[in-house]
Amino acid sequence: MIKHFLNLEWKAFFRSASFGKSLGIKIFMGFLALYFIAFFLGGGIFLYQGLEKAFPKKDPLHIVNSFLFFWILGDLLFRFFFQKLPVMSVKPLLTLPVSRGKVVNFVLGKSALSFFNILPLFAILPFGVSLLKRDYPLGAVLTWIAAICVTTLIINFLNFIIESFSAETELSFLPVIVVTGGLFALDYFSIISFKHLLGSLFNGIYESPVLLIVLLLILVAIYSINYKLLHKKLFLDSGLKTEVKEVSASNLDWTKNFGDIAPFMQLDLRLIWRNKRTKSSVWMLAMGLLYGLIFYPNPTYNDKPYFFVFVGIFSTGIFLINFGQFIPAWDSGYYKLLMSQNIKYEQYLKSKFTLMALSVIVLFLLGIPYVYFGWKILFAHFAAAIYNIGVNTHVILWGGSYNRKKIDLNQKAAFNYQGTGAVQWLIGIPLLIIPMLLFGVLNWLLSFEIACIVLIVLGVLGIVLHQKLMRFITGRYLESKYKMIDAFDQDN
Repeated sequence: MIKHFLNLEWKAFFRSASFGKSLGIKIFMGFLALYFIAFFLGGGIFLYQGLEKAFPKKDPLHIVNSFLFFWILGDLLFRFFFQKLPVMSVKPLLTLPVSRGKVVNFVLGKSALSFFNILPLFAILPFGVSLLKRDYPLGAVLTWIAAICVTTLIINFLNFIIESFSAETELSFLPVIVVTGGLFALDYFSIISFKHLLGSLFNGIYESPVLLIVLLLILVAIYSINYKLLHKKLFLDSGLKTEVKEVSASNLDWTKNFGDIAPFMQLDLRLIWRNKRTKSSVWMLAMGLLYGLIFYPNPTYNDKPYFFVFVGIFSTGIFLINFGQFIPAWDSGYYKLLMSQNIKYEQYLKSKFTLMALSVIVLFLLGIPYVYFGWKILFAHFAAAIYNIGVNTHVILWGGSYNRKKIDLNQKAAFNYQGTGAVQWLIGIPLLIIPMLLFGVLNWLLSFEIACIVLIVLGVLGIVLHQKLMRFITGRYLESKYKMIDAFDQDN
């Protein structure tokens, strides 16, 4: 049965409409994985010597054990944001004579082979070899390595339990940050020394290998909890059914002032406010608006005006970037129905453009108090806002014509990378990097004021040529219309 599951996943990978783009991302991620492997490998090889020089009177193994608490917290936090349970598309299997237990065990077993679980080995094994070279007992060292491996698996399955309980809540990452931050604070202020407790546990396992049973029992318990939680979700009438909610209607009469694009704007606004994934675009507005407070109070950035433009583009364009990069994938659930209606595609795209342009204007006005840190910052934000409206809105709409990945609007919003492909990675170059480089070069060669004026001129030029640009972008979407329909019919 496991062989059949692997065969199904292999076919799904190569037959997907997004195979080409996914392959490019996988190659990039492969190089990134090699970088981390080299980093961990180098750290493991030189860890003993480094600790021996830094703490000549302490045992390097005991020092490593005392810092395992921080590794566990960091690993758990990182996994929550970036590691997802590799659940297969199990709906078709529910109508077949396939045991749910086998499916669950395959999914959980597959997660144990995650890169997140393998990566620590590249540091642990070289460090273990360093211990053996210095006459540490072979059995004790192997037991210690096994304890680290078991701990890694415990973190792996614990992450999925946390995700399972937080998936239905908005801003689900906040409890995890609060808990991990709270544990770190308790240790940092010496209220409860978790660092000492965990260090003593692993020192004890090294000295008495029988204590490894404690970690194994914890692993079995956490695996069993995962098994039960996932097993419950494999019923069509429970975990996989659509949740029914009462929706309160909002008064959107003000959108009628925008003429024939008003129905599309109302559709987008309701979609944004009624779904978990799109609602994150609203919460991100606050983060973008306050983003400048990270840089502007710091005197280090006073002589780096290119940061003003970066913050300006990000601050005034946070909705544009966060919402616009997934156009038209937001509508992928009913895209086929939408395209079967007698509507003008240009009106559909203009409604998206209008929402993004309005968000830029509102965010710029709300960011005017940044003038407290200097008039240059306000001028840079104004230039960035005009550039966002005239250039970046068109760039992100054009990039959307290459979107081929479906988005499930009911999934949690926080750090959800479903629907992310090569387009979302590459679109950042014209959105952020090009204006920063252009501004930096002009500011260096000429002056700050001229660099801002050039960005304003480019933005105004984009506004003047808006009709022609929209006709070109609309043509690109019409060419890709049927490819999108086919791609959105697939579960990526």
